[in-house]
Amino acid sequence: MKTGFIGLGAMGAPMARHLHARGLLTVVGNRTQDKADALAVELGVRAARAADDYADCDAVLLCVSMDADVLENVEMLASVLRPGSVVVDHSTVSTDTARQAADILAARGIGFLDAPVSGGVEGARNGKLSVMVGGDAAVLERARPALEAYALRIAHLGPVGAGQAAKAVNQVIVAGINEAVCEGLALAEKLGLDADTLLPTLGAGAAGNWFLDKRGATMLRSQFVPGFKCVHLLKDLRIVQAMARPTGIRTPVIEQALADYAELVDRGRGDEDTSALIVLKRGDGERE
Repeated sequence: MKTGFIGLGAMGAPMARHLHARGLLTVVGNRTQDKADALAVELGVRAARAADDYADCDAVLLCVSMDADVLENVEMLASVLRPGSVVVDHSTVSTDTARQAADILAARGIGFLDAPVSGGVEGARNGKLSVMVGGDAAVLERARPALEAYALRIAHLGPVGAGQAAKAVNQVIVAGINEAVCEGLALAEKLGLDADTLLPTLGAGAAGNWFLDKRGATMLRSQFVPGFKCVHLLKDLRIVQAMARPTGIRTPVIEQALADYAELVDRGRGDEDTSALIVLKRGDGERE
């Protein structure tokens, strides 16, 4: 199986390395050419400079930032990939974008999966991502060898768009956990509790969760190296808000998280880890 990977950021680069470790990676691409060139040299694969560089791929996997980026790459790939090949999008975008991408590729006989991931940079580096897949089951089976290179779990949620719908649910829960953990630890600071004793105690009980375990100690030290950037969660939450609005559900978690992460971005903290939220929760006595 020959694969290409487009989007070599904090998540994409380690995912591409896992594909290479399985002997599956043929070509890498990135908006910043230097990044693609460097990884290609490191791994001994091709760096894409034109659409034709992907023409021999059985599958191309995307991990890019915005809906427009996904559609731009899908249009490009539709012009060169063979019928029967597969495009897998690991980006977080709207369900409408996923369906539009699928339609563009289907017109050329190319399969499509919307397959956003969860697990953060750590999950990508360790090859333990949770992959939420929308699309045809037979297409998923064709792409499965590639996904297994970096997935702890691959879940088929339904037709195209179901993967992005599941990721929207994931991001609501992530945002709510972030709000609670940052607020709770800001309170712990005010109450003078010792972090070295408190954190493992919380983690051993009902308050235990991934965000507390991975980010609790660093946020208390005001260390906000991503991780997952504030600006990216803000982008995701705007997508989630648009998806949730017509359902009629109550969305106080989404609204609060949107306001908070918009404020962090406005303060110039967009490229910091989402745990920088504790800066707001500290209130008047916040520590920068």
